[in-house]
Amino acid sequence: MSKVKQKVSGCFRTRKYAEAYCRISSYLQTMANQGYNPLVAIQMAFSGQLYADRGE
Repeated sequence: MSKVKQKVSGCFRTRKYAEAYCRISSYLQTMANQGYNPLVAIQMAFSGQLYADRGE
């Protein structure tokens, strides 16, 4: 996905932004694999609750 993002936008301006994109993308993909809605995952991250107890 990062290569697609790079092709669409032309390039990442700095290495810092490329790393930030990869970190956020990785978090969202992990949460999606665990069954979380991306918007809920973002809300959890902003509230400081990176992972929720699913009660399993």
